Amino acid sequence: MARRFGVESGIIGVTAAAVVSVVVAGALAFSNVGGPSKAEAEGVASQKAKGSAAKVDSSIVHASDRPGRSLNITIDDGPDPVWTPRVLEVLKRYNVKAVFCMIGPQAEAHPDLVKKVVAAGHRLCDHTVSHNIGMGKRPESYQSQQILDAQKMIEKAAGGAQVEYYRAPGGAFTPYSRKLAADHGMRPLGWNIDSKDFEGGTVERIEATVRGELPNRTGPTVLFHDGGGDRSRTVDSLNRLLPWMQSQGFGFGFPKR
Repeated sequence: MARRFGVESGIIGVTAAAVVSVVVAGALAFSNVGGPSKAEAEGVASQKAKGSAAKVDSSIVHASDRPGRSLNITIDDGPDPVWTPRVLEVLKRYNVKAVFCMIGPQAEAHPDLVKKVVAAGHRLCDHTVSHNIGMGKRPESYQSQQILDAQKMIEKAAGGAQVEYYRAPGGAFTPYSRKLAADHGMRPLGWNIDSKDFEGGTVERIEATVRGELPNRTGPTVLFHDGGGDRSRTVDSLNRLLPWMQSQGFGFGFPKR
């Protein structure tokens, strides 16, 4: 075969030209659009996103990822068109980032608010579809539907931003739900300071509850709400508590992943 090509130089010339044409055409095809197509790029980004949602620890986290005297602020039961924007305003005023634990249908109904939460640098948490505080006693199939459907709703409303945590309604975690959440990239998130802002007390009572609990906790995660009713007391108490926390030397982080 080698001798044949060596003799028939005309064939070599034609073959070489064909090879060059193929190489040039291939180069032009790749350079013509400056890289992969939009669909290909989105596919790569999607795979990277899935990779970033790798399995996390299934234990319930309270500790902050920020060293020193640090708090995690968490906001549950929204988003709500009245109260979520007001909570966001207060957080922005004091340059505090928080985790928003959202109900799936609420996120689906208010995607603009979910996107505002993400754009402001806050993180997302799955708080199930129905907020059933008895779900820990329900079948695993029910728990799975509640958790995974809500995750999809929230991430779709957020434009693809990852839901990084899972908080069981009323703390109704089970070994199954914790592992399921972790396998889908969501760290189970607890709390160890309950502001009781969902009860009918005054702003002063909410403040006293949080201030009284802080000295007894290391790396505390504080629970507030922006949904489920009138949250004016939450807004007012955050407006007082956040600057007080800062004056006491506390910083603000996110729960460990």
